[in-house]
Parts: sequence; C-alpha cells; structure tokens
Amino acid sequence: MRTVVVTNPPRAEAAALDELGTYGVATVHEATGRTGYLGPSLRPVQAGTRIAGSAVTVLSWPGDNLMIHLAVEQCRPGDVLVVTTTSPSTDGMFGELFATALQYRGVRGLVIDAGVRDVADLRAMGFPVWSAAVSAQGTVKATPGAVNVPVTIGGQVIRPGDAILADDDGVMCVPRASVREAAGAARAREEKEAATRAAFRKGELGLDRYGLRDRLPGMGIEYVEYGEYDA
Repeated sequence: MRTVVVTNPPRAEAAALDELGTYGVATVHEATGRTGYLGPSLRPVQAGTRIAGSAVTVLSWPGDNLMIHLAVEQCRPGDVLVVTTTSPSTDGMFGELFATALQYRGVRGLVIDAGVRDVADLRAMGFPVWSAAVSAQGTVKATPGAVNVPVTIGGQVIRPGDAILADDDGVMCVPRASVREAAGAARAREEKEAATRAAFRKGELGLDRYGLRDRLPGMGIEYVEYGEYDA
C-alpha cells in the first residue's frame, strides 16, 4: 500500500448531490439498478437523519486512527468522511473530538467500517455517524495509511469525490460521474411511488397495480375456500 495523502480530488456536482440528498437510500438504490449499497453491517448511531455528500476516503490500519487526523485537514463543507481498515476492526477509532473538528469544517457525517465511541455525545451534538461497531476500545496513532484513495466497503469501491448517501436504511455510494443521472432516476421513481401511494390510499391493490394477479396461475398459485382446504 502506498502511504499517501491525495489533495484536492474532484467533488460530486453540488446541485445534483443536494437533490440526491432529498431522496432516501432505498429509493436511489432501486432507481440506480440496485447498485452501490454498502451492506447491512453499517448502522446509524442516531435515528431519523439523512445525508448526502462527497466522499473523503481513509484507509487505516486496524486499531490506528492516525490517518483520520490527516484526513480532517482535507475535508471541505459538504463532504462525508469514509473510513475503512486494511483488515477487520471494531475498535473505537472515532469519537466526539473528531466530530467537533469535522463539524467546524462543514463535514456532513461519517461512514466507518469499524468502531466509534462517545455515541451519546455524537447524538447530542447532532453529528451523523454510520458504523460497523460501537466500542470503547481506544486506538493508537502510529501506522501510516492513505487518504483520498479508492477503498472498498461491503464489496463496493468508493473513490474520493463519489456521492455518499446515508439514512436509517443504510449507506450507498453513487460514482461521481453518475450523480446527475442518479438524481434524475431517483426523481422519476419518487414521482412513480407518489402515484402508487395515492392509488393505495384509494384502495387499489398492489396485485392489480403491478399486474401480478394475471401471473399467479403461471406460478402455480391457486385460491381455495377454507372449507375445501380444511377437508
């Protein structure tokens, strides 16, 4: 691994990124062909928070948060810090002091495939975090890693400047070059779901709206009266 801090990577287009942030992770995930989801292991430490921002990536050694300190300097308003380790780790690599520094720089939140601590403080200060673990176990600052290089979480490659979306449903990544296209697709899906929601409120069934009823016989599904079935 090359121990490097890459400065001034391009960011996702701000307007399209802000639009993406108005949609949920599930909506964008579906709209983009069910791609980019970082997996169910990343969970929010708070509830009811939705963010979107440009990734600043960190590759650290397990149990070592040296590179997070270097990454803070590279963060700009609208960024999301994305941290992973060279091998699995649950140590509490990030806490309230890091969050204080990132809030000052306008960072929208943290995604970390490792542990965090000071969870009550993070909630109280309103700094959004999605993590793979919560742990009081501390770390050292001794081993060089990398900042703003491609990293992998949940089988997804995240490059600096890619769009990161996160809410109660989890975290996903949209490649920087696809952010505008993804926003358009999410907008169309949101409009379609609004029409479906209105139909459901009037009593229409998903069986009919989605054209499922006519497919049931071909699946071998039959309707049987209870008396006949019970006999």
